[in-house]
Parts: sequence; C-alpha cells; structure tokens
Amino acid sequence: MSDLPLSDVRVVDVTDGLGESCGRFLADLGADVVRVERPGGSRSRRAEPIEAGLSIPFALNNANKSVVVLDLGSDSGRESFGDLVAGADILIHSLSDETGVDPSDLTAANPALVVVTVSGFGRTGPYRDWVATESVIYAMSGVLSRSGEPGREPLLPPSGLVEQSVGVHAAWSALLAYFDRVRTGAGQLVDISAFESVVHGFDPGFGVQGSAAAGRRDDFPRDRPDAANFYPVLRCADGQVRICLLAKRQWRAMFAWLGEPAEFADPAFDTIPARFAAADRLHPLIEQLFADRTRDELVAEGAARGIPIGGVLRIGEVLGNDHFSVAGTLVDAEIGPDIRARIPSGYARIGGRRAGFRHRAPDADVAHPPSWPVRPGARRPSVEPAPPGGQPFAGLRVLDLGVVVFGAELGRQFADHGADVIKVENREYPDGLRQSKRPNTLSPSVAWGHRNRRSLGLNLRAAEGKDLFRRLAAEADVVLANFKPGTLGAMGIGYDELRAVNPRIIVAEGSAFGSVGPWNTRLGYGPLVRAACGVSSLWRYSDDDAGLCDGSTVYPDHIGAQVSAVSVLAALIARAAHGRGTDIEIAQADAALVALGGQLARESLAPGSVRAEGNTDPFAAPSGVYPCAGDDEWVVVSVLDDRDWRSLTAVIGREDLADDPRFALRDNRVENRAEADKVLAGWLAERTPTEAMTLLQDAGVPAGAMLRLPELLTDPHLLDRDAYTRLEHPLLPASLPTAVRVARFGSIPDAPLRPAPQPGADTYEIAVGILGLTDDDYSRLVDDGVLQPA
Repeated sequence: MSDLPLSDVRVVDVTDGLGESCGRFLADLGADVVRVERPGGSRSRRAEPIEAGLSIPFALNNANKSVVVLDLGSDSGRESFGDLVAGADILIHSLSDETGVDPSDLTAANPALVVVTVSGFGRTGPYRDWVATESVIYAMSGVLSRSGEPGREPLLPPSGLVEQSVGVHAAWSALLAYFDRVRTGAGQLVDISAFESVVHGFDPGFGVQGSAAAGRRDDFPRDRPDAANFYPVLRCADGQVRICLLAKRQWRAMFAWLGEPAEFADPAFDTIPARFAAADRLHPLIEQLFADRTRDELVAEGAARGIPIGGVLRIGEVLGNDHFSVAGTLVDAEIGPDIRARIPSGYARIGGRRAGFRHRAPDADVAHPPSWPVRPGARRPSVEPAPPGGQPFAGLRVLDLGVVVFGAELGRQFADHGADVIKVENREYPDGLRQSKRPNTLSPSVAWGHRNRRSLGLNLRAAEGKDLFRRLAAEADVVLANFKPGTLGAMGIGYDELRAVNPRIIVAEGSAFGSVGPWNTRLGYGPLVRAACGVSSLWRYSDDDAGLCDGSTVYPDHIGAQVSAVSVLAALIARAAHGRGTDIEIAQADAALVALGGQLARESLAPGSVRAEGNTDPFAAPSGVYPCAGDDEWVVVSVLDDRDWRSLTAVIGREDLADDPRFALRDNRVENRAEADKVLAGWLAERTPTEAMTLLQDAGVPAGAMLRLPELLTDPHLLDRDAYTRLEHPLLPASLPTAVRVARFGSIPDAPLRPAPQPGADTYEIAVGILGLTDDDYSRLVDDGVLQPA
C-alpha cells in the first residue's frame, strides 16, 4: 500500500488545458487519477511549446495519471463514463460543451461525488462564456498593472504562474469538499475560476502584503510602481544579486558592512520608508561594495552577517545548480517516449519522501476505463459525523508558529474554515507583518491574514514555554511553522519530539530552500527565491534588459502557503483513515520551479531556447499588450489560432485580411508579426480597453483589459460573483476590501470575519481553559515572562 496520503482517493480528470495541473498535484499526493480524453486525444496534447513532437505543458501537467479514451458523444462512451464516475470520489471538469457532461447532472446522479468545475471565469457572471489565457488573466486580475517599469508599457510575467495558481487552488477546493464529504457523507459542486484564483490567490492587491509594503504608497498610482527599490538588484563581479533589507537588524548589519557611513547614521534609516526614500544614494554605495565579489561570495558573506542576499540565476544556471539536484527538486526523467528532460519533481516532502514525479503521461490509446468497484455510499473514516453546511475544520486545533506572508496565508486557510487556530507569538520577536506605517494602528496585512485566529503570547525560548507548547501539541491536530530548517528541532519542539506526545500530530514546515541540500541554511524571502529559481531573470522586457520587473510581487509566498495547505489537508484525510500523523516540508523554491517546469524542461531539451520574451508570445500573433484610447490604458489580445484570426478580422472590419497569405495561417502570422500587430494596434488605439475587450471576447477572441487594483472592486463580473466584502477592525481607520472565498462551494459556507487579535490577546483563555493552569500558576508565568498577555 502506498504511503502517500491520498492513496485511497479516486479522481476522474476531464480537464483540457486550464486546470490540468490540479489532477497532477493530486496524483503526486497519491490519488488514483484517471484522465478522460476524446478519440484522437485532448487539444492540450498539441499545446506549445513542443519539443521532439511532445507538448511540454501536457507532459508535465499529466504525469502520474492514467488515461482512458471515451467518445462521450456515443451511448457506449457515456455509459462507460458513468460507470467510471460512479466509483470515483472527485471529478475535475473544465467547462466545455464539447464533452456533453453537465456537472449538475453528475452531482444529482452521484450524491457523494465532489465535482470541481475549472474555467476561465466560472459558471456564473457576465464573463462566464469568455475565453481565458494566461495573459488575459494577468491583465484582468490586476497583476499586469503592477508589472513593468514606470513610463514603459506594462510587462507580462513569465508563463506558467497562472496555471499553477489555478491548479493549486483547485486542488485545495477539491480536497476541502472531499474532507467535508468524509465528515458528512455528502458531495457537492465546486465552481473555481482562473480569474478569481489569481485575483485572490496569486498576489492579492487586497490581501496579505510583504514587509516592504511598509515603504509603499497607498494611493494606487496609475503608472507601474517604482518597484526596483523594494528588493533591489545590484551588479556584482559575475552577474547580479538581490538584497532584502527589511528588519532593523538586517539594515544595521548592512550599515556596518558599508563601514558605517555618516550619511546613513541617522536612526531614521532603521525604517523601510527612509531607506526607500534614499535609495538613489544608498544602493549605488552597496553596489560599489559588491562590485569585485561574486554572487556566491556575497551570499555567504550576507549569511554570516545576517543579511538576506541571493544570486540572480538564469534558467540554464538553475538546471545545473547543485542544490536543486541534491534536494531532489529537479530530476532527470522520461517525459515522453524516449524523451528525457530535467524537470521539477513535485511540491512537497511528506514523511521524508518526495511526493512527485513517478511516471510520464500515458499515450491516448487506452480504450477501456479501469474497473473501480462502486462504493456503497460515502466512506466515513474516524471523524465525528456532521450535518452538511458547517465549517469543515470545526473541532480541529492548529498551533500556528508561522510568520510574515507565508505563515499568515497558511494559517488563514484553516482558520477561515472553522479550525481553532492559535497563533503563538513572542513579543521580543514580533511577526514582521505587524510593522505598521502609522502608530497605534493595525497593519492591514495583519487584519487580512490573522483573522479568525486566537493569539497566545508564549516565550518558546524558555524551558517552561517549550513545556507548555508540548502540552498544547499533545491535544492538537496540526503545527505550522516557517523558520529556517532545523529550528523546531533545536528548540525541542520538532516533529520527533511532538509525535512522542501525540502520534496523530501533523507538523508542516516551510522554508526558502528546504532542509536538504547545500542551500538549506540560506536566508530566504520570496524575492530571493524568485531570483534563485529563474523567475526574476524571465520577468523582464528582454534578455538584454538589465532591469528585473518582479519587485512589486511577493510571489511565491502566497502560492507556497497554499501548496502547504493542500499537503496538510491531504495528510488530515489520510489520518482520518489510519490515525497517524506525519511531517511535511515545503520549500518555496520548489513551488517556483514547478511553475517554471515548462521552461526548465524545454531548456534542458534545447539549450538556449528559453529567454525573457517580454510581451511577445513566440507561438502566437498578433499577441501582446497594446495601448488603447486614454491615459496609460492597455489591453491584452491573444490570437491563438486561425479561427481567432478570422474572428478578429470580422470584428475590426478587415475581412479582406482573413485569407491574406501573410496572416491566414499561424506560422505566417508569427513570421509577419510586426505587420499583424500594426493592423490590430490601429483599431485598438481608437477604443477603450473595456470596449475592445468586450467586442473581441463576444466574438470568441481572447482579450483582457488591464485593470488596476481599485477597478477590481467595481468590475461587473467580480461584483456579480460577490468576490469582495468589507473587513472591519477596531484598530483600522477604515474597513478593508477582502475576499471570503476563492472557489464557490455548494454547501461549505464563506469564511467568517472575526477580527485579528492583538499579540497575546487570548493568552489567559488558552492557558486556563485549555492547559488547565490555575490563576496562581498563570500569574507566576506572566511575571517570569513565559506567558505574555496583551
């Protein structure tokens, strides 16, 4: 029997393109995933880039699955499909009339089945029939408006990040509904859209922000943010490095390394805003210090001084990096018949084992589905039965040691769905999110990220503090942390120590680069992870452009936290069946590399083929970011195939170009890209982004207006789907827009909005109510500094 957590879960996958990575993630975690394809194979088998006749995206997103070919237009095909679904736990479906599959009919016929529909814009709302591509979603989600250099056109991020966000959030939603079914016996229909997955889950404008937010403007400037100074990239002897000076102690160490220049001796420079304001003087000084040192030398010296520094690696350098090989992050594998490439293995290590690549995607030549015996109703492992409509995690207790963005996002997934999440805090080492621009006010990131929790003030550096934590863990279900690898063990509260007092405990640790490999002790923040994994080098206008344009994002913090949440939920599902806990490890670097799997595989097969493409899609034309009527207004258009081209020529009134030999076929359009762009650009320049988007989408041509963050709050589709509500907190000057869901569930309620606690606000309640301390013991521990009430 497999020791992967989802080994007893059966999944039918009817996706084609968007969302295929959801089934891959579930398969990595051990689920038996059967992919259903039409005769001749899915369209995604022909998705670019193609190397040696193999679609790289298809190969990566469909590894570890089995395949069955069914003609769902025939009676026999529908009958076989029905038999397959009757034995399944979860069905993942990308909305398409071509399949003839109605998700509502499936849930009606199989009341215990969890059906997850994955689409560009969801099952409801004015955009529900529109076409989504990665670039369209980047534009409409607010991501594009924050990417690029001030005064230049906005810049599309690298490809792969949207599919990752959709796949991970779909996997979470599927398992959350399945966990609910384990408790209640009832399945449900889950509606997830790429649009909302990225708006709320990639790097949300109205969600937890990175520490550098303390130095940013709050007035939503129209132009791209001047993000180069958020996490500056500096030249050195053999390339570039990125530096993160966020905490006071980090700046003080850098100040000492610079020789304590009098110009920056003022204590005001201990703050992020003051350093941002002086960046034009400070950063050249640091760059001068770095000029004759290599990337590795600077990283090592930074680590010794406590200064987070990371080298900026290109894709080819990533493939040859020793750390990723030793850690098992990158593996050499057969991804097609006699085709071997270096690829990311998978996201997580569970119980010391990598939950990742096992076998390549099968060919589409299997005529008959596997024989799954139908189960007599939903299985109910040893979890208290509950009626449908409640919070899935009611009754679970989570001890949350997580900090900053990753920690806040991870704990919130469980707090929002009913778990008793106790955030453990030490006033001597406050969570970096608690930095606020204004005195006596709460950081918005804390309001967003720490909602629905309780807070325990506890000094884990004291022996009695560790003992109290172990007593809490003895009755808890999950422990979450994202410290440097080995920290929990060194404190005496690692997995081995905790499972000795609670064999059912699940301990999930996150870090920048993981516990295995030569980089296991490196200081890490999301910007340094992006730099080390090749994301930053691809996030620029061209390979010849020295400037990197990823400074305004904290990717992969949010998605790394979501990956960890999925892995913990999978472990909870397994524990419900066999009663054992486990340890989980997530490296943010692994999450970033999985997203760039297509580029890594392609570069390994054809060295030199992957470079920063800017806004150009090398496989489609016209395609890119185009100016529209108005001040700094832009729209994305993606003409993917010849049908799109014919539709576009009809919309713009140039039917004469539909069969023009320069443009009629895709390869001809790519060859004559400049002329095709000129035809489209002239028409777009006379229209607003919304007008152009609507006309093109109504004709089936993928297009998306670039929305700025405030425009998300008034977008008609997001309004129709109730994508935002308001979050109140007594320490906020005004309420905040916030999301209460990414997916829309049939019976799981939206998240409550209990205010985030102040540090230690619930210390007495937890110490006396859970730990059973007497008032005298409580008072003594407070006097000794072990317990730290608000």
